[in-house]
Amino acid sequence: MDILAIASGLVGWTIGWIPYLIGWEWVWVIMWAHRYVRLVVNCISHWTYKTVPIPESPSYESKDVTVIIPTIHNDFAELTDSLQSILACRPYELLLVTTTDKYDGLMKFVKTLEAPNVRVFQVPIANKRIQVCEAIPLVKTEITIMADDDVTWPRTILPWLLAPFEDKKIGGVGPCQRVKRIRAGHPISARMYNWLGAAYIERRNFEISATHGMDGGTSCMSGRTCAFRSEILQSPLFLHGFKTERWGRFQLNADDDNFVTRWLVSNQWKTWIQYNKECEIETTLENNSLFLNQCLRWARSNWRSNWTSLVTERHVWRQQPWSTYALHIATFTSLAFLLDPAILWVTYQATQTWSPEAQRTAMLVQFLFMCASKVVKLVGLFVREPSDILFLPVSILFGYFHGLIKLWALFTLRVTSWGSRADGDANDSARMTPRARRSESITLPPGNHPGLIQFNNDKSFMVEKGFETDSTVVVDEALDSSEDDSRSSSDDAYDSHDSMSVENDDVDTQGR
Repeated sequence: MDILAIASGLVGWTIGWIPYLIGWEWVWVIMWAHRYVRLVVNCISHWTYKTVPIPESPSYESKDVTVIIPTIHNDFAELTDSLQSILACRPYELLLVTTTDKYDGLMKFVKTLEAPNVRVFQVPIANKRIQVCEAIPLVKTEITIMADDDVTWPRTILPWLLAPFEDKKIGGVGPCQRVKRIRAGHPISARMYNWLGAAYIERRNFEISATHGMDGGTSCMSGRTCAFRSEILQSPLFLHGFKTERWGRFQLNADDDNFVTRWLVSNQWKTWIQYNKECEIETTLENNSLFLNQCLRWARSNWRSNWTSLVTERHVWRQQPWSTYALHIATFTSLAFLLDPAILWVTYQATQTWSPEAQRTAMLVQFLFMCASKVVKLVGLFVREPSDILFLPVSILFGYFHGLIKLWALFTLRVTSWGSRADGDANDSARMTPRARRSESITLPPGNHPGLIQFNNDKSFMVEKGFETDSTVVVDEALDSSEDDSRSSSDDAYDSHDSMSVENDDVDTQGR
């Protein structure tokens, strides 16, 4: 008999006996606690969350900031509002990176901005990671902000975004977000997708502020806009891992912000979110069926990144225990279309000995609480846009449908492409080429070689080292050990038969 069938039978038999071993009441307590304790605690944490204030004498100002934006846009004129909003904040430099075929068009567009602090670079293929890595080594400031090409900044953002960096242990800081809304005159389907996107971002604001308030944890510092210490991004170890991260045999195109987030955790850097109007960016999501592709990509990113955090790297267990429970583990256990009916059924079973009236009351209370739990994260959205209450049924129904998206994402984790942006996967043939397995050693030719360098994980980054013999030299231990601890699900010992094998990043995330 098939081993999997036997295992499934044993699990089913065990679960079936649990109510008779501990009673339906305890089953209800366990299920309810697992489902809703994190919600109650996160509500308290979110409502009491405090943004770091701007210091009287800040250590960092706008002149200490370089902004990097990778773009593969086809109509660069559409970037005008976004780029002008960023330039209005007066960063030291704005570095734009596009593909070779779009370089001339971007150069012509940049000249219309009449901004001397904008530089343009090109790479051969469309790949966000490669584009970003083209610009990172050229940054001259202490703070680097990575941003998408569709975000709009308020003029007040930089002082607030820089304030948490007064803490020398802070490595990354993100803003809160909102979606650019569309109004009357658009098809109802477009307005519905726009609402779902706005609700997604609102839930993300809730979750990321709540978990930061508890233990400083998050599943993803969104790539839409996030500030980092340049020394972190310019480390050769980071650049190598960022460009070559794989899931299975192939390099990832998506999940870039997940990788950066996990890198910070792996290297004991703290993160923070500034949750206030002065530090709120505006972004755009798809207002059509492509939004479902975005949701699918975000779901895949969550599965991959949270698996990596929990199983491969494991730093979050010790550093961020609450986020481990409320975010990472929840990815594997929060399928509403399964859990909600199960909790209602267990509530019915646990109240069998009650009077009919008391049982009906218990069922009604549980149902109403279940509905309230799906609204509480959206309170801020309803306060700003009271008319959005009309879309609440759509949001609830989509929440159940999203469970199916998550399951489909789980079974298609090998799809590592972008999937929702024009030209985003135009050069997948290069990315999908399996990388050769790295040798564990190199053999040098006879003689001394003072010109050879090795990576060193300190602020100098590179140290020249000589070799006195012609013996076989083991590859730099600092590189190997750091990759083992810090890279994402990437390992050169790839097992082609293991669908969850990981090799070397929605709620967030995840950029556009």
